[in-house]
Amino acid sequence: MSEIHQIFVFEVAHSIDLAKAEGVLGGGTARHAFRHRGRSTAFLRLEPAPLRISQERRPVALERWRTEPVVDVVLYDFGAATVAYQIPVADGLDEMQVASAALRRDDTLRADAQELARNLLQSLAPAISRPSLLDFSEDYTIIGVRDLPTGVSAIDYCEHHAGEIARILRPLAGPLSEDEVRNATETRISFGPRDVTIVDWEAAFVLDAEPEDVRAVLEFANVQLLEMRWLDLQLDNALHRSYALLARGVGWRLRLPQFRSADDVSVVAELQLEGAVMLERVSNAIKVFGEEYLTRIYRLAAMRFQLAGLEGTITSKLATVESIYQKMSDRASTLRLEALEWIVIILIALEIVLSFIR
Repeated sequence: MSEIHQIFVFEVAHSIDLAKAEGVLGGGTARHAFRHRGRSTAFLRLEPAPLRISQERRPVALERWRTEPVVDVVLYDFGAATVAYQIPVADGLDEMQVASAALRRDDTLRADAQELARNLLQSLAPAISRPSLLDFSEDYTIIGVRDLPTGVSAIDYCEHHAGEIARILRPLAGPLSEDEVRNATETRISFGPRDVTIVDWEAAFVLDAEPEDVRAVLEFANVQLLEMRWLDLQLDNALHRSYALLARGVGWRLRLPQFRSADDVSVVAELQLEGAVMLERVSNAIKVFGEEYLTRIYRLAAMRFQLAGLEGTITSKLATVESIYQKMSDRASTLRLEALEWIVIILIALEIVLSFIR
């Protein structure tokens, strides 16, 4: 029996107090820790460890397939949440391709995941800071095969069935050219002769007898992708707002906005600081040591999702916001100095007038 894991990632809050959330829920929770292959030394971990919650859920029907009655929800301290469904599928690449296509066409699971996350967040309200809408999301499909035919290596199996695997990864793309098949299946990695992980943009194919940690790494890479996209959107809004505040000072001598300058500078400073802190929390949540297998899977997924390029874009926008902050700060200082000069001039003029009066 093969399986499909459908993962939905949501931006749900500015931050989540995981210890408080664990206390509110009581039982049925766990902090995720990675197992290790090949060595007993720790080489990859999340800090702080996310909170994993297993909930019983009515199975959801998707054509001739049904989800398992248990759904995993994972909460991250920087405000992200994942909802993961497991769907058993009969062995056979053709069956998996049909199931993958049906899953992409149907929005039932997404709606169910939103409802589950919304209900959970309501129960965790004391642990949630600045809750946000659940409309901003990422979804990712992980197709899992646990067993290989006897006497066949994982690499040989994938090369022999590259066309079928590509159609599983991109089920709605129609007939695929050789270049497209190569592009869909070229990002891959193996630990031993009987396992392989192929990472594509919207899905992954995992041939592994123990795939749980591989799925967890791919899930976290999608969480980072969502958070960076969210932060990029927030910085776009911050830039528009900063430009508007900066432009508001034009013609200040007519409108005397120096009384608002300090407030404007504070707003831009808060936007810049909040963006920088969020980027640091998301980028440094995963701690990598050495060149072990799960670490390399994470880096492979990060390369496939182009996280480095997205992080560079965010850093550039943060620098722009900081530049606007500096300009507004300089202008506020200039306004204060000019105001002081006018006060001194007025006081001198009053002293002269009063001297004549006396």
